[in-house]
Amino acid sequence: MIWFLITSGLFLGWSLGANDAANIFGTAVTTRMIKFRVAAGIACIFIIIGAMVDGSGATHTLGVLGDVNALAGSFTVALAAAVSVTLLIKRGLPVSVSQAIVGAIIGWNIFTASPTDIKSLLNIVTTWIVSPALACGISFLIFNIVKYAVVKSKIHMLEIDIYTRYGLILVAAFGSYSLGANNIAKVVGVYITSSPFKDMVFFDFINISGVNQLYLVGALSMALGVITYSHKTISTIGSQIFKLTPISAFATISAASVVLFIFSSDSLSKLLFFAGLPAIPLVPVSITQAMVGAVTGIGFAKGGRYINYKILGKIAIGWLITPVSAALICLVSLFFVQNVFQQKVVNPIKFEVTIPVLAELENSGVSTAELSKLEGKEYQNQSEFRQSLNQINIDKERTIFKIFQAAKIENYRIDSNLAIQKLSPNYFSREQIETVKKLHNEYFKHNWQISDRLKLLSEEWRYLPDIKQNKEINKELTRKYEMLFSIFKVQENR
Repeated sequence: MIWFLITSGLFLGWSLGANDAANIFGTAVTTRMIKFRVAAGIACIFIIIGAMVDGSGATHTLGVLGDVNALAGSFTVALAAAVSVTLLIKRGLPVSVSQAIVGAIIGWNIFTASPTDIKSLLNIVTTWIVSPALACGISFLIFNIVKYAVVKSKIHMLEIDIYTRYGLILVAAFGSYSLGANNIAKVVGVYITSSPFKDMVFFDFINISGVNQLYLVGALSMALGVITYSHKTISTIGSQIFKLTPISAFATISAASVVLFIFSSDSLSKLLFFAGLPAIPLVPVSITQAMVGAVTGIGFAKGGRYINYKILGKIAIGWLITPVSAALICLVSLFFVQNVFQQKVVNPIKFEVTIPVLAELENSGVSTAELSKLEGKEYQNQSEFRQSLNQINIDKERTIFKIFQAAKIENYRIDSNLAIQKLSPNYFSREQIETVKKLHNEYFKHNWQISDRLKLLSEEWRYLPDIKQNKEINKELTRKYEMLFSIFKVQENR
């Protein structure tokens, strides 16, 4: 049953491999610089590597957008996204899997009365606008630089052909790595909370987490999509928007790959921060949109006269339809899965409004004047709690999201033995680990209670002032807290 419930995620991965991976090497294949088999082989290898090595950054953002906490719910969300993508692919449109999965998650949020994190949603939607524009500018720049270098160096035409082929192979590998790192979030992101895989330990020192197993399975499904179907989807981007030459193909793939890497690399984000530049949000972006922007940039570099604006308009319509159709399909599918097939699509979460909860919200900047009317009450699920909030005129999504986070009852128990096993001294400081061990056998209803206790006991668990210089340090501390919450959360089967 478990494997059946993750098949929709695998189907989504297959759809992504069939559609989005073609964007990486489609232009190279349609310009006959690389054979399809060679391109597909490179893509498969580096998609898997990218997903395993650098796939966690964008996955976290998608997980915050919608905490799909039941396996049947994850199955339905992934299925809705995959179905919407497949239907539009059949219509000949290179659609965005990113938009499909976001639309499906919002559909789940609506169905289960769970609040949507508006900040994460705005970050993701902003990239839908920024990524094609950025790719357009980068491809325009790369094309003109390469063109200038070729003219000035007076390289023989045969040498240009050889260099271009090698260049296309390198950028296809880089692009496939970036695709795996950024897009694995779309394939398995909705399964993170409800992951059916358990941590595996080999030889007492090799630990393969359940999340890494998810990444591997998802990456393999993407690779299967590349092998079996991507050759049927390479023509639209590779040749219909603008006829590409081998050099322009190199520029488009390079530009799209750079854009994808920018929004998926945690190391690059840290490097930019320490260089005094704005940190890039790690969000799942659309390689389709990046490629369309990159190809359009080449068109502008050549004067813009031969850009097929009709095809661009058709693609834009597909982008508008994708999230809406995915959300609607998800809503209908969730109804049938829950009521016809009698599957649990959401695990109910209990909430309570107490004096400590109200104090926590006040500290985070949320006014509790109206919420205090619910003091002393406990709620059995998301829908019941949201209805009560609406009845006292609390209806702003941002506010509801913060209230849900503070009031939800999750139950944690600290175990010093588990702390020794799970908290790596290579990541946590000695003092941080020792401080956690001091809470041995203490019980907490809310995750913020753990952080409050640790802050009282040790400076190393306290956030630094919220200024630009401390942003990356505080971000790293947040990750450590999230790891603690995951380790010490009381599970029914524990």
